[in-house]
Amino acid sequence: MNLVFMKIKKTKKYKGKNIDVALYETRLNGTKISQEIVEQGNGVAILAINDDDEVITVNEFRYPVGYVLEIPAGNVDKNETPLKCAKRELLEETGYKAKKFEHLIKFFPKLGYNTQIIDCYVATGLVKISEPNLDENEFITVKKIKFKKLLNMIKNDKISASYTICAALTYELKKRL
Repeated sequence: MNLVFMKIKKTKKYKGKNIDVALYETRLNGTKISQEIVEQGNGVAILAINDDDEVITVNEFRYPVGYVLEIPAGNVDKNETPLKCAKRELLEETGYKAKKFEHLIKFFPKLGYNTQIIDCYVATGLVKISEPNLDENEFITVKKIKFKKLLNMIKNDKISASYTICAALTYELKKRL
């Protein structure tokens, strides 16, 4: 099937600190479609694995859910590459630097109504160089977990952050292929 898509009009409905909402009017195969789209900056997530096959995770307070165990992650700043952001976020949230970063996957966590893209990386050759340097609104505890245990936690519904699940399962799949 050959689809003909045309963007007609975009109207800002809300402007916030981290997100905007716009009404997009489009035409798909001659049918007019209106969609509310959350416009959000891109992010990164880092699966940091040490030489003992432990993943550096963070237990972070995420309103309205509460504390969530996840891998380090954050928003890509203006004029910042995803890789540079990954390096910055790993250091800020955990105090670790990595000798090697490898891109794992790029995905849309909220496809269909949100513009955000998340780039996941695996970081190895970890060196602890400082304590975390957190923003005033970040409440984080760093925790090491064996990679196999993390996979079991995902399997048993103990991990809920989409980027943690996506990065860990992609890494495991790439190891097997």
